[in-house]
Amino acid sequence: MKPRTPWVWIPSLYFAEGLPYVAVMTISVIMYKTLDVSNADIALYTSWLYLPWVIKPFWSPFVDLLKTKRWWIYSMQLLTGAGMAGIAFTIPTHFFWQSSLAFFWLMSFSSATHDIAADGFYMLGLPEKQQAFYIGIRNIFYRIAMVTGQGLLVMLAGFLETYTGKVAYSWSIVFLVLAGIFVAAFAWHRFILPLPAEDRQRSGVTPGRIVMDFGKTFGDFFRKKGIVPALLFMLTFRLGESQLLKLASPFLLDGREDGGLALSTAEVGFAYGTVGVISLMLGGILGGIAISRAGGLKRWIWPMTLSLFIPNLAYLYMAYALPDNLLVINACVGFEQFGYGFGFTAYTMYLMLFSDGAYKTSHYAICTGFMALGMMLPGMVSGRIQELIGYPSFFVWVILASIPVFFVIPFLKIKETLSGQ
Repeated sequence: MKPRTPWVWIPSLYFAEGLPYVAVMTISVIMYKTLDVSNADIALYTSWLYLPWVIKPFWSPFVDLLKTKRWWIYSMQLLTGAGMAGIAFTIPTHFFWQSSLAFFWLMSFSSATHDIAADGFYMLGLPEKQQAFYIGIRNIFYRIAMVTGQGLLVMLAGFLETYTGKVAYSWSIVFLVLAGIFVAAFAWHRFILPLPAEDRQRSGVTPGRIVMDFGKTFGDFFRKKGIVPALLFMLTFRLGESQLLKLASPFLLDGREDGGLALSTAEVGFAYGTVGVISLMLGGILGGIAISRAGGLKRWIWPMTLSLFIPNLAYLYMAYALPDNLLVINACVGFEQFGYGFGFTAYTMYLMLFSDGAYKTSHYAICTGFMALGMMLPGMVSGRIQELIGYPSFFVWVILASIPVFFVIPFLKIKETLSGQ
C-alpha cells in the first residue's frame, strides 16, 4: 500500500482531539449558563468532568494492551459522536441537566482515551525525523479546534438564539453539528489512517505484567529528586487561573444587575472563543520562542509566571468598571488570554523537563494528571465562592490565589535541557 502523507491525517486527528475537550470544558459552561443553571452548579459539576484526564494515566497501559491504537482512535471518535448526539436530543427535555451531564461524562472518558491513543499513534505513524516537524502542525489544528468550539459554534448558538428565540433548540442544533463532525471523523480516520507495522495488538503481555510495570513506573516518578516542590508547582501554578476560567464566560453573560457584562452568546463566542483563543496562541508562540532562544526556562520561569498573574487584573477592572464598549471588553479578554498563553509555556516546558528520563512518556502522562487535578479541585468551588462574594471580590480572590506558586518556584530543580539535546 502506498504510504499516506501525514497531511491527510494529522490535521484532522488533532482537530478531533481538541474539539471534544473544548466542548466539555468551555461550551458546556456557556450552554448551561444560557439555560439558567447557577454558577455554583456549573463550576462544581463541569469541574468533575476533568476527572477522566486526571486518572487517564491509570488506564493508559491497557490502551497499549488491548487492540491497536488505530482501533481506539476511530472507536472513541464514534463514541464521542454518540455522546454529542445524546446531548443534542436531551437538551430540550425537562431532565436535561442530569441527562446531558451523563453524556458529557461519556464524552470526557472517550476523549481522554482518544488522547492516549492519538498521541501514541503519532509516534508510531511517523518516522522520528518527521515527528519534530509535524508537532507544530498538530498544535495549530488543536488550536483551530478551540477557535471552532469556543468561537464559531458558540457564535452559531447565539445566532440561532436570536433567530429562533429558543435557547435549548439552538444548543441542540450545535451539538447535532458536533455529532455529525465526529461521525465524519470516524469514517475518515477508519479509512485514511496509515497502518504502521508497530501498531499491533501486543502478544504475550498479561494484565498482571502491565500492572507490575506500571507500578515500577509510578515508583520511579515519586522517587525523582525535588518531587515535593514539583508536585506543589503542578498543583498551584494554575490555582487562580483555574477558577477564573470557570467563571469568565458566566461573568461576560450575566446581566449587569448581577455584576456581569450582559453580553450575548454570540458576543461571548467572539470575545472569548475567537479574540481570546487567537491571543492565547500568540502568547504561546512567543513564549516558545523566548524559552528556545533566550536563556531557557530558568531565565523565564519568573517573568512567565508573572505574565499569568498580572493579566487577571483585566477582569478585576471589568468587574468594577462594567464597561459596555465591546472593543474594551475584547481587549481585556485578549490581554488576559495572551498572558495566560505566554505564561503557560513555562508550565508545559517544566513538565517536559521534569518527565525526562527512561519513562518520559508515562511520567509526562502522570504530570498531566496532576495538572488536571490542579484545575479540577479549585474549579469545583469557584462558582460557590463567586455567588457568596460577588464578581469584584471573586476576581480579587483569583489574584490572591495566584500568589502561592511564587513561594514554590525558588525550590524547583530545573534541568537545562531535555536528554539528547
